[in-house]
Order: sequence, then structure tokens, then C-alpha cells
Amino acid sequence: MTDIEIARSTKLEKIVDIAKKVEIKEEDIEQYGKYKAKISDDVYERLKDKKDGKLVLVTAINPTPLGEGKTTMSIAIADGLRRIEKNSILALREPSLGPVFGIKGGAAGGGRVQIAPMEDINLHFTGDIHAMTVANNLLASLIDNHIYFGNELGFERVVWKRCLDLNDRQLREIETGLSGEKRIVPRHDKFDITVASEIMAIMCLATDIKDLKEKLGNILVGYNKQGEPIYAKQLKAEGAMTVLLKDALKPNLVQTLEHTPAIVHGGPFANIAHGCNSIIATKLALKLGDYVITEAGFGADLGAEKFMDIKCRKAGIKPDAVVLVATIKAIKYHGGVEKDKIQEENIEGIERGIDNVYRHIDNLKNKFGVNVIVALNRYVQDTEKEIEFLQEKLSEKGVELSLVEGWAKGGEGAIDIAEKLVKLTEQEENFHYIYESEDSIQTKIEKVATKVYGAKGVEYSEEALAEIKKIEELGYGHFPVCIAKTQYSFSDDPKNLECKGDYNIRIRDINLKTGAGFVVALAGKIMTMPGLPKVPSAESIDIDENGEIVGIF
Repeated sequence: MTDIEIARSTKLEKIVDIAKKVEIKEEDIEQYGKYKAKISDDVYERLKDKKDGKLVLVTAINPTPLGEGKTTMSIAIADGLRRIEKNSILALREPSLGPVFGIKGGAAGGGRVQIAPMEDINLHFTGDIHAMTVANNLLASLIDNHIYFGNELGFERVVWKRCLDLNDRQLREIETGLSGEKRIVPRHDKFDITVASEIMAIMCLATDIKDLKEKLGNILVGYNKQGEPIYAKQLKAEGAMTVLLKDALKPNLVQTLEHTPAIVHGGPFANIAHGCNSIIATKLALKLGDYVITEAGFGADLGAEKFMDIKCRKAGIKPDAVVLVATIKAIKYHGGVEKDKIQEENIEGIERGIDNVYRHIDNLKNKFGVNVIVALNRYVQDTEKEIEFLQEKLSEKGVELSLVEGWAKGGEGAIDIAEKLVKLTEQEENFHYIYESEDSIQTKIEKVATKVYGAKGVEYSEEALAEIKKIEELGYGHFPVCIAKTQYSFSDDPKNLECKGDYNIRIRDINLKTGAGFVVALAGKIMTMPGLPKVPSAESIDIDENGEIVGIF
């Protein structure tokens, strides 16, 4: 059966009954049909003095085109904890339409471990990302309208981009204002995908609607002739933007196929943004559940680093344990085994590729000081010999391995890791950040590059150095850094999988995000507007004669 067929064959519980499992009253939710709801702000206010549950972060080794199943693993663990009678809850990101119609497909789990209703979550859901797109583009239109009617603020350079929640490489570089009207000034411009926009980052880092409005007002939108910054609040834009986002700020409640409550809210990518769901959702989940399972995008060098250095720093939280997801085929891929031979038993390939696993373990245990367990997402072609070899190698490093079969068996296939996590979350940690807030921007970038990525050093373009100087002169040098880098490698070269020898991280540009409160460093050739593959998933998505959606996976 396909994922969508498995999802449809499962009888879901009404969302009011899911809410009751975590002490949410019916009057505290706004229902979007039978199986989706928005959670009222009153819930956190009522529970704010309650002790937080344990926070488990799910991350992964560097991803491959084969897929590692991080969301699938998160759902399996939450279901597994419920199987051993623990009050677990999920706090996950919302899928972007870009990957759904692109190469990756849906992001609601797979097999017997999915969040549902799967089609809704993967498509329009409750309209959050649409609201962010409109709020972003409203600000863009207000900027150009202001310039059209006299440019009282003296815009010399506009830095705010429009956005769209689709993969469209044609929009990476565009010309706007070509109508020929008398007062319209043509301009070279760019689009971002919505999930890489500052609006998405702000939504995920805001603590309440007042904080949201303040952050929106603080967005840097351009500079005048004197090089002085111009902010969204000078255009009186923050009020209307907040109105558009007031419902999107409320977390969404859904369920897994085994009826575990799941809060799904916010969805920045981790390669071009900060890669974590909203602070509001995570902090609420910590009040509702005894064990909160959350995830950070792509490999631990990206998502986990940004979770720790940006989200944890801003939210005042820390993980009680970290799950590092790996697959046999991904380890072999990192060991140089060709894709067409990846399903064959290959101990030598695992031995070469396991270095990727070791490096992530070292970062998590020794650089961040957190407790780690490796979760092996089992596939049918994995042999006992390969699994035993991996287990033995990890044991030598003092790290436990749990074999997880959630995709095929649901929560039952994750009981082992659930039991191990309960014990792991009770162990002491020595959590710390990679850099300090008072470090310079270059020092922060260099600490991440050398400590986390394993680079020898950092190379900067002249433009990047000039932008760093300007940012520090404006008084934003204390901001954390969000490095936009390829997800496929520790380096900034997606083809350098094994990362042998010395390599540098090349920073070609710097973007200041005064609303979100961080600095984006663009490394290598990373794009903030992805493109579609030669055969996009959109080609197989359809609706049948019964009105049922097909082709989402």
C-alpha cells in the first residue's frame, strides 16, 4: 500500500478527542473540519506554571537523495512512547509546497507512521504559509508604493524580496517595474521561497502576537542615500501584516495514525533558513506532554546546530536527548557506494561512510554536550551482518544504536528506542552553545565552520566583509548566525561527501534579518529559491473520478 492508501485506511479520531488527551478543552480549539484545529493562546497561559516535559530532538546524518526518514522517525518515537504508556506529543514543522511538488514529495511521515490528515497537511493545511506569503508581499507592495508616491523615506536600495511557496528557479533573478508608467522605477529583484523568508523565521521565533508585531516592525527593508537603514515600521506596515498573520500564529493540532497528538506549526528549511518549528508550538508542547518529540531539518550540521544556537538561545530551552537518524544505505552512499549498488550488502562501504555518523555524534556529544542515541531507520534490504557491524562500531564509541521499524510496524516498531530514550533523558548533560552572543559575526561563522563543519577556515567575498562591517556598525553584531549551506556535505560543496583533507567554507554574501534577529551567511552556491527537478512530483499528483487526491507520497 502507498502512504496515502495507508492513511486513508486508518480511522482518525475527532480532533476534540485528540485535544482532550493533552488537557486541551473543546473551547480552547478552533476546528478546521473534523481532524484539524488551531490552539488558543489561553492554553499556554493556563499551563505556564506547569513543569516542562522532556524535550527530544530528532536530527540526522547528512541527507542523501535516497531519503533518511527523519519525520517518519519522529512520529514513530512519539507513537512508541505512547505504546509504553508515556504521555508523548509531537512538535513538527509544516510541509512546504515546494518539495511536495518538487523532488522530495510530502513531509508527513510514511508507512504506518504518519501525521494525518496527510493530504491536507501536505497541501494548504490551515493556510499558515499562504498567510506568510501574502504578508511578505504586502510589505513589498507597500515599499514600491511608497517609492511611487514620492519616496519620502529616501529609498536608495531595497533589500526586501517577494516570495512564493513553490520551487521556481525563473524567479531567482528578475526585473520589476517594466510597465513604463511615469513614476515607476524599474529594478533588478529576486524571489525567495516562502519558507526561506524572514516572515517564516519571525513566525517561528515570536513568543506572542505583541512580539510578532514588534518583530515585523523591525524588519530591515532598505537603505537611504546616506546608507541608513529603513524599517517596516517606518512604512506603518506592521499592523496590517500582523492582522494577516494573527491566525497563522496559533499552533495547529492534528494526530498520528495511532492518535498521538501532534502540534504542527512553522516550516523553515534548514539549509537556507533556521530549520525548526515555532517556539510557541514547542513551548506549548512542553506544557502538554511529558515527552516532546521535535525535529530540526536536514543533517545535524545544519538543523541541530541552528536549533541549539538560534532557537534554544532565544527560547531558553534545551534538549534532554538527541536522536541521530541514520540508514544503512545513506552510510554506504557517504562511503562512495554508487546508487545502483546501494542495496547490495557492502561492509566496506559502511566502514568508509560511518565517518559521517561519527562526526555528527562527536559534534552533538562533545561540542554541544548533549546525550545522543543513533536510530537506524531499517529498510528491507538491510542485512543482519550490516546491522551488527554498525552496532559494533557505535558501541566502540560508547553510543547506543536502536533498530527502528516504524514505517512497517508503527509505534510497535519503536518500542525499543522509546524505552532507551526514557532512560537517556534522565542522564545529566553539559549543554552549551558553539559561540557566545558577544562574539563578532566573523568569529561566530568561523566557530561553526571549524567546530561543526570541520573546515580549516573561512573565506569571505569582499561584499560579505563589507556587509559584516555595516551590520556591526549598526549595532547588530550580537545576533546569532544562520549559515545557508548545502545539506549534502559538511563542506559547502554538495559533491564532497567524504570531506577528506582540508577545505574552507566560502561566504559569498551576508543578509541582515533585524526582525527575526539573526544574520544569514550564504555559503557556496546555495539558493534561497529552489528549482524543480527534471521530473517533478507534480507530474504524478492528480485527483481521481471519486474526488480523491492521488500521487502524494
